[in-house]
Amino acid sequence: VSGISIETDNKNVKAEEFKEAILSCKHKFSKGMSLRIEWKKIQSQGVSFVYYNGEFTGDLRGRAEMLNTGIRIRNVTRKDSGTYRCEISAKSEEGQRLGEATITLTVLVAPSTPVCEVPSSAMTGTVVQLSCKETEGSPPSEYQWYKNGVALLEKTGTGSARAANVTYTMNKKSGTLLFNTVTKNDTGEYFCEASNGIGLSQKCSVKRMQVDDLNVSAIIIAVVFVAVVMSLCGLGVFYAHKKGYFAS
Repeated sequence: VSGISIETDNKNVKAEEFKEAILSCKHKFSKGMSLRIEWKKIQSQGVSFVYYNGEFTGDLRGRAEMLNTGIRIRNVTRKDSGTYRCEISAKSEEGQRLGEATITLTVLVAPSTPVCEVPSSAMTGTVVQLSCKETEGSPPSEYQWYKNGVALLEKTGTGSARAANVTYTMNKKSGTLLFNTVTKNDTGEYFCEASNGIGLSQKCSVKRMQVDDLNVSAIIIAVVFVAVVMSLCGLGVFYAHKKGYFAS
Protein backbone atom coordinates (compact mmCIF):
# COMPACT_ATOMS: atom_id res chain seq x y z
CA VAL A 1 0.00 0.00 0.00
CA SER A 2 1.43 3.40 -0.98
CA GLY A 3 0.22 6.96 -0.48
CA ILE A 4 -1.30 9.21 -3.08
CA SER A 5 -1.79 12.96 -3.22
CA ILE A 6 -5.27 14.28 -2.44
CA GLU A 7 -5.94 18.03 -2.50
CA THR A 8 -8.79 20.34 -1.55
CA ASP A 9 -9.61 23.88 -2.66
CA ASN A 10 -10.56 24.91 0.85
CA LYS A 11 -9.70 23.17 4.12
CA ASN A 12 -11.95 25.49 6.13
CA VAL A 13 -15.35 25.87 4.48
CA LYS A 14 -17.87 28.37 5.85
CA ALA A 15 -21.48 28.43 4.70
CA GLU A 16 -24.61 30.22 5.88
CA GLU A 17 -27.34 28.06 7.32
CA PHE A 18 -29.95 26.85 4.77
CA LYS A 19 -27.60 27.59 1.86
CA GLU A 20 -25.17 25.20 0.17
CA ALA A 21 -21.63 24.11 0.98
CA ILE A 22 -19.07 22.49 -1.29
CA LEU A 23 -16.41 20.19 0.17
CA SER A 24 -13.66 19.88 -2.43
CA CYS A 25 -11.58 16.73 -2.83
CA LYS A 26 -9.29 16.34 -5.86
CA HIS A 27 -6.90 13.68 -7.15
CA LYS A 28 -4.60 13.19 -10.13
CA PHE A 29 -5.47 9.66 -11.18
CA SER A 30 -6.03 8.73 -14.81
CA LYS A 31 -9.68 8.33 -15.84
CA GLY A 32 -9.31 4.64 -16.50
CA MET A 33 -8.32 3.74 -12.95
CA SER A 34 -10.80 2.12 -10.61
CA LEU A 35 -11.39 4.40 -7.64
CA ARG A 36 -13.06 3.77 -4.31
CA ILE A 37 -14.40 6.97 -2.74
CA GLU A 38 -15.57 7.34 0.86
CA TRP A 39 -16.47 10.34 2.96
CA LYS A 40 -16.53 10.25 6.74
CA LYS A 41 -17.45 12.68 9.50
CA ILE A 42 -15.10 12.80 12.48
CA GLN A 43 -16.90 13.41 15.77
CA SER A 44 -16.02 13.18 19.43
CA GLN A 45 -18.07 9.99 19.77
CA GLY A 46 -16.34 8.40 16.79
CA VAL A 47 -16.16 8.32 12.99
CA SER A 48 -19.30 7.82 10.91
CA PHE A 49 -19.82 7.30 7.18
CA VAL A 50 -21.24 10.17 5.12
CA TYR A 51 -20.75 8.59 1.68
CA TYR A 52 -20.21 4.85 1.42
CA ASN A 53 -20.60 2.24 -1.31
CA GLY A 54 -21.88 4.84 -3.78
CA GLU A 55 -24.58 6.27 -1.48
CA PHE A 56 -24.99 9.09 1.01
CA THR A 57 -26.02 8.06 4.49
CA GLY A 58 -27.68 9.60 7.53
CA ASP A 59 -28.71 13.27 7.51
CA LEU A 60 -27.11 13.92 4.12
CA ARG A 61 -29.25 11.39 2.28
CA GLY A 62 -31.34 13.38 -0.20
CA ARG A 63 -29.50 16.66 0.54
CA ALA A 64 -26.09 15.97 -0.95
CA GLU A 65 -24.62 15.05 -4.32
CA MET A 66 -21.18 14.14 -5.62
CA LEU A 67 -19.13 16.64 -7.62
CA ASN A 68 -16.59 14.23 -9.13
CA THR A 69 -15.03 13.16 -5.82
CA GLY A 70 -16.17 16.23 -3.86
CA ILE A 71 -19.52 16.88 -2.17
CA ARG A 72 -22.19 19.54 -2.53
CA ILE A 73 -24.48 19.79 0.49
CA ARG A 74 -27.75 21.66 -0.01
CA ASN A 75 -29.73 23.35 2.75
CA VAL A 76 -26.97 23.00 5.34
CA THR A 77 -27.92 23.14 9.01
CA ARG A 78 -25.91 23.79 12.16
CA LYS A 79 -25.80 20.01 12.71
CA ASP A 80 -23.69 19.70 9.56
CA SER A 81 -20.83 21.62 11.17
CA GLY A 82 -17.79 19.44 11.84
CA THR A 83 -14.73 17.78 10.38
CA TYR A 84 -15.04 15.67 7.23
CA ARG A 85 -12.51 13.32 5.68
CA CYS A 86 -12.34 12.40 2.01
CA GLU A 87 -10.70 9.00 1.44
CA ILE A 88 -9.79 7.72 -2.03
CA SER A 89 -8.18 4.41 -2.88
CA ALA A 90 -7.07 3.16 -6.31
CA LYS A 91 -5.59 0.01 -7.69
CA SER A 92 -2.46 0.32 -9.82
CA GLU A 93 0.33 -1.86 -11.06
CA GLU A 94 2.24 -1.01 -7.90
CA GLY A 95 -0.70 -2.19 -5.78
CA GLN A 96 -3.33 -0.43 -3.67
CA ARG A 97 -2.82 3.32 -3.31
CA LEU A 98 -4.54 5.42 -0.63
CA GLY A 99 -4.97 9.13 0.05
CA GLU A 100 -7.13 11.40 2.17
CA ALA A 101 -7.94 15.06 2.83
CA THR A 102 -9.55 16.61 5.90
CA ILE A 103 -11.99 19.54 5.64
CA THR A 104 -13.68 21.54 8.39
CA LEU A 105 -17.21 22.80 7.71
CA THR A 106 -18.52 25.69 9.82
CA VAL A 107 -22.18 26.56 9.35
CA LEU A 108 -22.84 30.24 10.05
CA VAL A 109 -26.10 30.88 11.89
CA ALA A 110 -27.96 34.18 12.20
CA PRO A 111 -28.76 35.34 15.74
CA SER A 112 -32.06 34.57 17.42
CA THR A 113 -34.14 37.13 19.31
CA PRO A 114 -32.13 38.00 22.43
CA VAL A 115 -33.52 37.75 25.94
CA CYS A 116 -33.15 41.06 27.80
CA GLU A 117 -33.38 41.58 31.55
CA VAL A 118 -34.12 45.18 32.53
CA PRO A 119 -35.26 46.09 36.07
CA SER A 120 -38.51 48.04 36.05
CA SER A 121 -37.35 50.23 38.94
CA ALA A 122 -34.16 51.20 40.75
CA MET A 123 -32.97 53.60 43.45
CA THR A 124 -30.40 56.30 42.71
CA GLY A 125 -26.86 55.50 43.78
CA THR A 126 -27.32 51.73 43.55
CA VAL A 127 -25.58 49.24 41.26
CA VAL A 128 -27.82 48.13 38.38
CA GLN A 129 -27.01 45.65 35.62
CA LEU A 130 -28.98 45.03 32.43
CA SER A 131 -28.29 41.82 30.51
CA CYS A 132 -28.84 40.69 26.92
CA LYS A 133 -28.16 37.21 25.52
CA GLU A 134 -28.93 34.96 22.57
CA THR A 135 -27.53 31.45 22.10
CA GLU A 136 -28.24 30.51 18.47
CA GLY A 137 -25.81 32.70 16.55
CA SER A 138 -22.60 31.33 15.06
CA PRO A 139 -20.19 33.05 15.27
CA PRO A 140 -21.27 34.41 18.68
CA SER A 141 -23.21 37.67 18.55
CA GLU A 142 -22.13 41.09 19.72
CA TYR A 143 -24.62 43.28 21.54
CA GLN A 144 -25.60 46.94 21.32
CA TRP A 145 -27.81 48.62 23.91
CA TYR A 146 -30.20 51.48 23.08
CA LYS A 147 -31.85 54.03 25.34
CA ASN A 148 -34.93 55.83 24.04
CA GLY A 149 -34.09 54.59 20.55
CA VAL A 150 -30.52 55.98 20.57
CA ALA A 151 -27.45 53.70 20.54
CA LEU A 152 -25.46 53.96 23.75
CA LEU A 153 -21.78 54.80 23.51
CA GLU A 154 -19.22 52.19 24.47
CA LYS A 155 -17.33 53.55 27.47
CA THR A 156 -13.68 54.01 26.54
CA GLY A 157 -12.66 56.84 28.86
CA THR A 158 -11.80 59.07 25.91
CA GLY A 159 -13.48 60.99 23.15
CA SER A 160 -17.23 61.28 22.81
CA ALA A 161 -17.99 58.71 25.51
CA ARG A 162 -16.02 60.66 28.07
CA ALA A 163 -17.44 63.99 26.93
CA ALA A 164 -20.97 62.62 27.32
CA ASN A 165 -20.29 61.93 31.01
CA VAL A 166 -21.15 58.25 30.61
CA THR A 167 -22.21 56.61 33.88
CA TYR A 168 -22.25 53.02 32.63
CA THR A 169 -20.04 50.31 31.16
CA MET A 170 -21.33 48.43 28.12
CA ASN A 171 -19.74 45.09 27.24
CA LYS A 172 -20.56 44.23 23.64
CA LYS A 173 -19.20 40.69 23.98
CA SER A 174 -21.19 39.64 27.05
CA GLY A 175 -24.21 41.88 26.46
CA THR A 176 -24.16 43.51 29.89
CA LEU A 177 -24.90 47.17 30.62
CA LEU A 178 -23.62 48.05 34.08
CA PHE A 179 -24.45 51.19 36.08
CA ASN A 180 -22.12 51.44 39.09
CA THR A 181 -24.15 54.35 40.48
CA VAL A 182 -27.42 54.72 38.64
CA THR A 183 -28.98 58.21 38.48
CA LYS A 184 -32.43 59.60 37.71
CA ASN A 185 -31.09 60.60 34.28
CA ASP A 186 -30.77 56.89 33.49
CA THR A 187 -34.55 56.50 33.52
CA GLY A 188 -35.73 55.50 30.05
CA GLU A 189 -36.79 52.88 27.53
CA TYR A 190 -34.11 50.24 26.91
CA PHE A 191 -33.63 47.47 24.37
CA CYS A 192 -30.72 45.44 23.01
CA GLU A 193 -29.73 44.36 19.50
CA ALA A 194 -27.76 41.19 18.71
CA SER A 195 -25.78 40.82 15.47
CA ASN A 196 -22.99 38.60 14.14
CA GLY A 197 -22.78 39.61 10.48
CA ILE A 198 -25.01 36.72 9.39
CA GLY A 199 -28.56 37.51 8.34
CA LEU A 200 -30.54 40.25 10.06
CA SER A 201 -29.79 41.59 13.52
CA GLN A 202 -32.37 40.79 16.19
CA LYS A 203 -33.83 42.99 18.93
CA CYS A 204 -35.53 42.29 22.22
CA SER A 205 -38.70 44.11 23.22
CA VAL A 206 -38.43 47.59 24.75
CA LYS A 207 -38.50 47.74 28.55
CA ARG A 208 -38.69 50.80 30.79
CA MET A 209 -36.42 51.36 33.77
CA GLN A 210 -37.58 53.98 36.29
CA VAL A 211 -34.92 55.41 38.62
CA ASP A 212 -36.13 57.28 41.72
CA ASP A 213 -34.46 58.95 44.69
CA LEU A 214 -34.34 57.02 47.93
CA ASN A 215 -37.27 58.24 50.08
CA VAL A 216 -35.48 58.80 53.39
CA SER A 217 -38.56 60.25 55.10
CA ALA A 218 -40.63 57.20 54.23
CA ILE A 219 -37.91 54.90 55.56
CA ILE A 220 -37.74 56.82 58.87
CA ILE A 221 -41.52 56.67 59.24
CA ALA A 222 -41.50 52.94 58.51
CA VAL A 223 -38.72 52.32 61.07
CA VAL A 224 -40.57 54.34 63.72
CA PHE A 225 -43.80 52.49 62.95
CA VAL A 226 -42.11 49.10 63.30
CA ALA A 227 -40.49 50.20 66.58
CA VAL A 228 -43.85 51.34 67.96
CA VAL A 229 -45.54 48.08 66.97
CA MET A 230 -42.77 46.03 68.57
CA SER A 231 -43.01 48.14 71.76
CA LEU A 232 -46.76 47.64 71.91
CA CYS A 233 -46.32 43.92 71.41
CA GLY A 234 -43.74 43.86 74.22
CA LEU A 235 -46.07 45.74 76.54
CA GLY A 236 -48.88 43.37 75.67
CA VAL A 237 -46.78 40.33 76.52
CA PHE A 238 -45.65 41.98 79.80
CA TYR A 239 -49.26 42.77 80.72
CA ALA A 240 -50.39 39.25 79.93
CA HIS A 241 -47.62 37.77 82.13
CA LYS A 242 -48.57 40.13 84.94
CA LYS A 243 -52.20 39.05 84.77
CA GLY A 244 -51.18 35.44 84.75
CA TYR A 245 -52.51 34.61 81.32
CA PHE A 246 -49.42 32.47 80.53
CA ALA A 247 -49.53 30.60 83.84
CA SER A 248 -49.69 26.81 83.45
